[in-house]
Amino acid sequence: MTEHVADVTAAAPLPELPSPEFPAPWPDRDALRITRVRAIVTAPEGPPLVVVRVDTSEPGLYGLGCATFTQRFHAVAAAVDQHVGPLLIGRHPADIEDITRMVHFSSYWRGGPVLNSALSGVDQALWDIAGKRAGMPVHELWGGRVRAAADTYLHAGGATAEETIEEAAAILALGYRNVRLQVGAPGLGHYGAPGSPGGYPGSPYPDGWDVQRYLRDTPGLFERARRELGEEPGLMHDVHSRLAPKQAIALARSLEPYRLFFLEDPIAPEFYDRLPEVRAAAPMPIAAGEQVSSVTDAARLIRDGGVDLLRLHVSAVGGATPTRKLVALCELTGVGTAWHSPADVSPVGAAANVALDVTTPAFQIQEGHVYPDVVHEVFPGTLGPVNGYLYPNQAPGWGIDLDEKLAAEHPPLTHLHERWSTRVRRPDGGIEAP
Repeated sequence: MTEHVADVTAAAPLPELPSPEFPAPWPDRDALRITRVRAIVTAPEGPPLVVVRVDTSEPGLYGLGCATFTQRFHAVAAAVDQHVGPLLIGRHPADIEDITRMVHFSSYWRGGPVLNSALSGVDQALWDIAGKRAGMPVHELWGGRVRAAADTYLHAGGATAEETIEEAAAILALGYRNVRLQVGAPGLGHYGAPGSPGGYPGSPYPDGWDVQRYLRDTPGLFERARRELGEEPGLMHDVHSRLAPKQAIALARSLEPYRLFFLEDPIAPEFYDRLPEVRAAAPMPIAAGEQVSSVTDAARLIRDGGVDLLRLHVSAVGGATPTRKLVALCELTGVGTAWHSPADVSPVGAAANVALDVTTPAFQIQEGHVYPDVVHEVFPGTLGPVNGYLYPNQAPGWGIDLDEKLAAEHPPLTHLHERWSTRVRRPDGGIEAP
């Protein structure tokens, strides 16, 4: 666990500046005030998790929010501690809408995953406080449940199709009804699956990833999956943004006989203006939006017909408050939700995802992750699947706490993701989307 202080190098000491004092609107409010805001970074499972803690003037009343941008956690923590946090001191924690708008506009150049993750941590922490003050779980503050729990899927990935199918069968045997399938390739392998011996000898980069081989091999994985796993399981696949639009259409059509639940992120976010074209030609639902870091961009995906399922990393767009507005737009346009929630979403963020899932008819499926015991110890109250379903906590707020002493025993490692992603290249040596 780390708490961040700005590292400033200067020829001479900087002058002492008075603590910032920002006017708090609504002087008619009661005496409850925000007294401290800080980022806490811990990595009990490996990926760095960023959590924001907001303390108040009422003893023991605090909130936790997920601000995880695992690849740039130092930047998020600095944004929280040095820029965003001071804006909140003296504010009433109930003014969530005003505070989130203030934080969003305060940087002038707003948005982006760093600032939005910082905002998300604050936003979710304020909702946690609101639930604790009311003595209610957050999902009840949002109108209550429209379903008992969120259906989930897990990931199966092996170096070969045989290994992937074996892992998928084991997942289904645990009571899950849905599984995402990824298979490796010679050399470095594909996203979500290990590589296998062989590679591309004689190439400038023999451990590279070859798009044509991927397009040839992926349909075979799903043919075998349907043959061995049966017709009932929901099957997904993540392209991870590696195809051109026409290649994505070709892959989607080749997978038509296997009735995918969805095809995920078929093209890179830089080309999202062509997602409607891909979606119109694809015979299965298209899920995308994991790399979107703007509410406006997410709204365009919904409005312009680019997605069947909106798949956000909720922290990247600013937290629960803006996401709930996107959920309302999904409800009005027939788009489903399928939030991003692997190991690089904190248990606090996972609880927020489930609260969103159970309070909207737009929900379709939730990415699941089985946190190891050490995460449950650091984050008491961490959700775990029951027969493939995630149930929301019934405790006030998110129902998640953070043991800071244990969190400190798991410091984050910088460049964990980059050590892998910088090696993802094609056989000719050209860098590929990780």
